[in-house]
Amino acid sequence: MVLENFKAALFDLDGTLIDTEGQYSVVWGQIGREFRPDVPDLHDAIKGNTLVRILERFFPDPEVQAIVKKRLDDYEAQMQYQFFPGAREFVLDIKRHGVKCAIVTSSDQKKMQHLRDKNPELLSLFDRVLTSEDFAASKPDPDCYLKGAAAFGLPLDHCIVFEDAYSGLQAGMSAGIFTVGLASYNSREDIQDKCNLVLDSFQGITYENLLQQR
Repeated sequence: MVLENFKAALFDLDGTLIDTEGQYSVVWGQIGREFRPDVPDLHDAIKGNTLVRILERFFPDPEVQAIVKKRLDDYEAQMQYQFFPGAREFVLDIKRHGVKCAIVTSSDQKKMQHLRDKNPELLSLFDRVLTSEDFAASKPDPDCYLKGAAAFGLPLDHCIVFEDAYSGLQAGMSAGIFTVGLASYNSREDIQDKCNLVLDSFQGITYENLLQQR
């Protein structure tokens, strides 16, 4: 892809646009210690996965699933959903250049409602918001980003993906879309071979200087 061609930006949410990973480490750490002490790295193992996929894989007992879902919902209702520095400004800037913007997240609609309650502006900045209910398979399957591109009726080489987690980077690359990795929680060195381009953050990044990145 030639970066100058991009007409749509597909953004992961947690860890890419908003700084929530530390908060999720707390709740999934508690859940993991209680129900899956045999998986000490549970928080890392679930990154990028839909809740349905997490429950199927790690909590097959229906009674435990109900407890985990309730605990997570209660926790998400009181979380803070703040943009990473520079992320809001970057979205506004590329929109001024005619780029369509979508959130493509493994989170569900219930989580989106909590986000709207805490940060009403955030979702309003995006032309489309695609959640786990829209996808046939969880990241790292490319379905989510293929649907994101299709939502704007654009060819894949006119789209760009912004991601931070390994599973999301794999989803973007497997979709055949130019994928930018954000070194927000993983280091630049850890993700540089998993995407087309690495950004340390959105701070100072604009439409114009993104086109100059190599």
